[in-house]
Amino acid sequence: MAPSCPAIAALVLAAAAAAEESGRVRIRLDATEAEAVLAILDKTTAGEAPSEGDWRSVFESRGYQRLKRREADRNPFTDADFRQFTLTGEATGHGPELRRTLADWKGVDLDAIAARMLAYLPARATIDVTVYPVIKPRHNSFVFELDSDPAIFLYLDPQVSGPQFENTVAHELHHVGLHSLSKEMEASIAGLPEPARRAAEWMGAFGEGMAMLAAAGSPDVHPHAASKPEDRQRWDRDMANFGADLAKLNDFFEEILGGRLDQEHARERAMEFFGVQGPWYTVGYRMAAVVEKRYGRAALLRCMEDPRMLLATWNRIAGADHTWSETVLAAVHARSAQ
Repeated sequence: MAPSCPAIAALVLAAAAAAEESGRVRIRLDATEAEAVLAILDKTTAGEAPSEGDWRSVFESRGYQRLKRREADRNPFTDADFRQFTLTGEATGHGPELRRTLADWKGVDLDAIAARMLAYLPARATIDVTVYPVIKPRHNSFVFELDSDPAIFLYLDPQVSGPQFENTVAHELHHVGLHSLSKEMEASIAGLPEPARRAAEWMGAFGEGMAMLAAAGSPDVHPHAASKPEDRQRWDRDMANFGADLAKLNDFFEEILGGRLDQEHARERAMEFFGVQGPWYTVGYRMAAVVEKRYGRAALLRCMEDPRMLLATWNRIAGADHTWSETVLAAVHARSAQ
C-alpha cells in the first residue's frame, strides 16, 4: 500500500534530519551567468551599449563556460552567437520578468527539496551538486558531468510556476542522487557478457520514470499535477501506449543481446525513447509506481540500486500481460526485489 500523507510527511522529516546528520546533501547555487546576462539586458533596455567588461562577466562565468562545453557536441554556439542571442533573442525586453523569476528561484529551499528526494533514494545515495539557473537559447533543463562535477542547469523561464520549478528541481536532484550509486551498479554487471552488460546499462534509463515518481512524492499523486494542462494530457496519452512501448523496449534489449545493434546504433535507438517524456519515462514510471504500491517503498529502493530488479519485479506483478521476455531477464541476470 502507498503511505498516507502523514506517513509521507514523516518520511520527509526523517530524511531531512538524516541529511543534516550525515552530510548527504550539499547544494550550491550559482546564478552568475544569469545575473551577468540580466545586467546586459538592463543596459540595452536603457539604450546603453554593453561594455566588453559586461560581456566578459558573462563569458567568464562558470555557468556559461560549462554550458558552452556541454553544448559543444549537441547545439554548439560561439561567444558571437551568444552575443547575438542576448541582443536580439527572446530574452530581449524581458529583463524585469527574468529578474523577478531569478529572485523567486533563489529563494527556494533547495536543501528541503533534496531532503524530499532522499526519501526516494537508497540510504547510501548522496546529493552533491551545483545548480545553475541560466539564460540561454534552448529551453531545456538537464544534469551534466555527473561523474566529475555534478551540475543541474535550469532554463530561466518566467512562465514556469513555483510548483513546476520545484518539480523540475526535484526530478533532476533525484538523478544526481541515483547517479551517486552508479559505480556499484557498474561493478554488479561488470562480469556479464558485453551485449548483456550494454542492455543492463540501458535499463538505467528507467531512472527517468523513477525520478518522475520521486518528484511527485507518491504513486497516488499525478506526476504532472503541477504542470500545464497540455503537458498532463500528453503524459496521459503516452501512458495509454504502455503495452506497446514496453514491447518496443523489449525488442530493443533483444536486438542488443542478439548482436543486431552495435554500441553506436543502440545509442541512436535508445535516444529515440527519451523524446519529450517518452517510454523511458512512462514505462519506467508505471513499473516503479506499481512496485511501490504493491510491495512498498523499500522494494522500490532496491530496484533503484539495480534497475534489472525493476523489470523482474514488474514481471512478478504483471502476470501474463505486458511483460519482459525471459530471454532479456535471463541474459542480464535480473532477479526480483521480492
